[in-house]
Amino acid sequence: MDYVPASDNDIKHILDTIGVSSVDCLLNMIPEKILRKPVDMPDGMSEHDAAKQLKKMACANHDIDRYPCFIGAGAYDHIVPAVVRSIAGRSEFATAYTPYQPEASQGTLQAIFEYQSMICELTGLAVSNASLYDGGSACAEAALMMINSARNKNRILVSQTLHPFYKAVIKTYLQNIDAQVVAVPAKNGVTDLDRLDGMIDDSTAGIIIQSPNFFGCIEDIKPVSEKIHRAGGLTAMVCNPISLGVLASPAECGADIAVGEGQPLGIDLSYGGPYFGFMATTKQLMRKMPGRIVGMTSDHHGSRCYVLTLQAREQHIRREKATSNICTNQALMALQGCIYMAWLGKNGLRQIATQNVIRAHYAQEQACSVKGVSLMYTAPFFNEFCLKIDTGAKPADIVAAMHDKHGLLGGIAIESMGSGMPDGLLVCVTEKRSREEIDLWVDALRKSI
Repeated sequence: MDYVPASDNDIKHILDTIGVSSVDCLLNMIPEKILRKPVDMPDGMSEHDAAKQLKKMACANHDIDRYPCFIGAGAYDHIVPAVVRSIAGRSEFATAYTPYQPEASQGTLQAIFEYQSMICELTGLAVSNASLYDGGSACAEAALMMINSARNKNRILVSQTLHPFYKAVIKTYLQNIDAQVVAVPAKNGVTDLDRLDGMIDDSTAGIIIQSPNFFGCIEDIKPVSEKIHRAGGLTAMVCNPISLGVLASPAECGADIAVGEGQPLGIDLSYGGPYFGFMATTKQLMRKMPGRIVGMTSDHHGSRCYVLTLQAREQHIRREKATSNICTNQALMALQGCIYMAWLGKNGLRQIATQNVIRAHYAQEQACSVKGVSLMYTAPFFNEFCLKIDTGAKPADIVAAMHDKHGLLGGIAIESMGSGMPDGLLVCVTEKRSREEIDLWVDALRKSI
């Protein structure tokens, strides 16, 4: 146990205290079949040989560098500019932690402030926090926020078109408090506004609705917000940040809260994390927002400086009055999002979003030219769409064949995510997919059904 920082005298004192003469005597108390069991391990290797072996093992992974990826559903294969990793990898950022002494962390606070400013500009809302864990927890925090902001209202409406994983997280968060989660039915891939009318009552604290939604369809959020606001409730809009380069912002849609997964903003897929969740809201709801907010002010010399303007009390002495139990903010991931947005700028983000639209629609048109394949829904879409397979072939088998025979990650069988749609194939096309790759995907689809 040479990793334990104990001297010989320390060890003797410990052994004397517990009444044994040596470390071996202490280990003899462990049953022999446990202690003496041989460990099946290869002989040691040199650094070079070990690196070579690990690289060989890594080549068994079917990664997106070798397999063009048409999978979306909340995690997207976008181009990540080299500058994002270069700046975020600097030691000043990579080794930083939550600023418990904010006055000594001006660089970290400024980076967070810039991130918040960009999220506010992207969503059109007044205030952003310093990020959350991921898109799912951001949705759940929005639900808590709406309940905490309402008087005598404990009912949260959730559109059926919301990502199923996000719905599961919301239910987990709310299961032990006095709150109801009610599903709003969908029609043609979007929220059924006619059914929504009859579901809003005096106990409705708000609604959570996603656009583009899980099926890729763009929702008409404004009438939803108007209906909810007339009843005294709030609207939380879940959105893909890249889509906001060409679609109306949450503020323009009448949303009170905007949340979503920040992974599209320059974060690698990385086996599903770490990512970050973003949240923005109106000024009126600012003090109900979880997490922390960095503000800009002046010091006693009149120089610009940054401070933690507001922070939830979750890890301080008044934790029972906290707005949330969120106790970190994924700052390094949010920083990558900040670098990505700053690097692209307004025009760059619009161009990326436009490329997503153009390439996704090209792929959809080509796919629907394949016999037995049609578009599941007629609603407009951004970079994801749902195909209906009419040949009787199972989407899961199609995806497996595209992978095994054609070297493509061809999409997701929606049924595998609990949608109850055995003939649905969800496909995503980002700016990273070339026309050649799309044509290969269409050909593989044709051969796999």
